[in-house]
Amino acid sequence: MFSNTFILSFFFLFFPLIITATFKNLTLPHQHPFPESVVHEVKRRVNESISRRQILDTTVTSNQCLTGNPIDDCWQCDPNWANNRQQLADCAIGFGHGAVGGKGGRYYLVSDPSDLDTVNPTLGTLRHAVIQEEPLWITFAGDMIITLKHELMINNYKTIDGRGANVHVTGGGCITLQYITNVIIHNIHIYNCVPSGNSNIRQSPTQVGWRGMSDGDGISIYSSRNIWIDHCALSHCTDGLIDAIMGSTAITISNSYFTHHDKVMLLGHDDRYVADVGMQVTIAFNHFGQGLVQRMPRCRRGYIHVVNNDFTEWQMYAIGGSANPTINCQGNRFTAPEDPNAKEVTKRVDVDERDWTQWNWRTEGDEMVNGAYFVPSGDGLSNQYALASSMEPKSAFFIDRLTMNAGVLGVPRDTSVAMSYGGRTRTTVGTNRNGGAMPKEDDGDFLEKVFGSAASTGTSSSSPSTTTILLSLLILYITTNNGGLVTLPLLLFIIVI
Repeated sequence: MFSNTFILSFFFLFFPLIITATFKNLTLPHQHPFPESVVHEVKRRVNESISRRQILDTTVTSNQCLTGNPIDDCWQCDPNWANNRQQLADCAIGFGHGAVGGKGGRYYLVSDPSDLDTVNPTLGTLRHAVIQEEPLWITFAGDMIITLKHELMINNYKTIDGRGANVHVTGGGCITLQYITNVIIHNIHIYNCVPSGNSNIRQSPTQVGWRGMSDGDGISIYSSRNIWIDHCALSHCTDGLIDAIMGSTAITISNSYFTHHDKVMLLGHDDRYVADVGMQVTIAFNHFGQGLVQRMPRCRRGYIHVVNNDFTEWQMYAIGGSANPTINCQGNRFTAPEDPNAKEVTKRVDVDERDWTQWNWRTEGDEMVNGAYFVPSGDGLSNQYALASSMEPKSAFFIDRLTMNAGVLGVPRDTSVAMSYGGRTRTTVGTNRNGGAMPKEDDGDFLEKVFGSAASTGTSSSSPSTTTILLSLLILYITTNNGGLVTLPLLLFIIVI
């Protein structure tokens, strides 16, 4: 029998080599090592929900809330959902399925739509809510338009839950997720976002930082992970509606409605930023609609799963990319414009054909309407897709059902350009929606209304487990050992202590 010393020595000598061989393509500590398994699970969830809906269609039952959309069916069929809001955190699919947001934390009620001070935000405002250190589930007292003065910097473990109200976010910024984790943004309108900045902005109760001019994105995701954007309506921003760059990963963008914009969605910083190879994004059940031009999305590196979306308008192209991204398109409907020169769904940006022929761009079960066509490339039957191909996606035949509620729930879709003029909004809000004075910081009764009790179910913690720390250290060693940032002896020393 081998001694314990021998076994430990063998483990520490060869385990990093085994892990390196297994995860040799990892560039980010938090990317999923087997993206195909995530794709497989998304399709399983969709197929399961559609099958349940089809069974109901053939039986007499009072349970008609099921739509076949696995996210909506997860929570909408609960008649008591308003008293169990945090169930939503269990409903995400795809690469962002681990985003818990403010689950397990207290409720924060936003009752003041103003944004008068970005350094010392008023209690009861959205800015005051999102900068807190603790996990929070943020809800709204009623309909409101929040006109931001500058970027809204969101802290870790937050859910912005607009259900039950008609919430609009517009103005300077708008929403920035930078170096953070676990955020859910659900059921809000975001539009008319313009560049703003060169100002001090509070990012947490203890940190204020100088911010240069923002780009005017609707939602900017920068070096962040575990992000879920669901049932939002985005339009009319200066730069992108959603941008995810600088090593952001574990993102799901679902059930949202995109209209009236040029460069809709950018995934990846630039062609030279190698860390974006680890970017993993799921784009599911969205409606890309009226007045869109391009970038739905535009990808640099990474693994992008585009599944069961409805693309009804583009002027240049729908899905583009550079720097060899993996794009897995399944069960979408692409309706081409009348322009005969814009029928192609795909665009390889600034690259010769001989360089992109090996990129893995795949179409499976997609419906092409009005002459639309997708140009695939790479080895579609390689190991890249072997697991994903083991279960066929639901075809685009079900697109109407899967995307019928895309956008903000309970209000008409934003199909008009009337809300926007040249990227500016005509609406400004300086007082609360009742026209009354703003609450004061020392108002104890108001504080009790703002911060509700902690959720009765679910937990959330920002403290990683010992296992997570050890795995993170191993991955850090693997992904940086070529540069000598973490040596094996140092890693072993850290593990021992």
